[in-house]
Amino acid sequence: MTERQKTALITGANRGLGFFIAKGLAEQGNIRVLAAARNETDAETAARAIGHGAVGVELNLLDRPELRAQAIAQVLGPIDILINNAGILLPANALDCQRAELEQSLQVNAIAPFLLMQILGSQMQQRGWGRIVNLTSGWGTFYDGFKGPTAYSVSKATLNAMTVNMARVLGDKVKVNAACPGWVRTDMGGPEAPLSAEQGADTPIWLATLPDEGPTGGLFRHRQPLQW
Repeated sequence: MTERQKTALITGANRGLGFFIAKGLAEQGNIRVLAAARNETDAETAARAIGHGAVGVELNLLDRPELRAQAIAQVLGPIDILINNAGILLPANALDCQRAELEQSLQVNAIAPFLLMQILGSQMQQRGWGRIVNLTSGWGTFYDGFKGPTAYSVSKATLNAMTVNMARVLGDKVKVNAACPGWVRTDMGGPEAPLSAEQGADTPIWLATLPDEGPTGGLFRHRQPLQW
């Protein structure tokens, strides 16, 4: 019996790291990519550039993303792989950070990924297979001392805690891990970053395609474990 083709939903797939994660998964041949972006035009443009049968889907993380993801799954079929890639980085430090900046950062970087994990992860658990990858940063770890801008560091720390908690709840058949891609040349990382977006995409792609005996509840960079 031929195994059903897996379907992967990647947020923020229209540019940067998300685009190359989506492209790398699509090129594997046995994964159908749903390239998500805030608006339909960007999503469809990304899907055409990715090729390999990728489908563009509109998914706004500020507007009840869990309901939209559920609707996408109902129309396009079960989602087996979730890549929470989309994020924002606002520059203010702890004394200058405004409430609106903190709330927006938490919504995009932590709350929306959690809601997507909640709805899609429960469906993966029912089917007995799934992979969830949360894109994070060393700035969101105790080990690295939360050195980044306040709203970004706090929101990524929240996402890291959610990764560990969700991995415990969903069990071994649904692998939930966080990927820290390093300093990558994207709109967020800037032109001076040492790593290309293709290089940064390697670990998320690896985590998205882990074998059954692969790890869960971990943080990884360059396919190696990091401390939280």
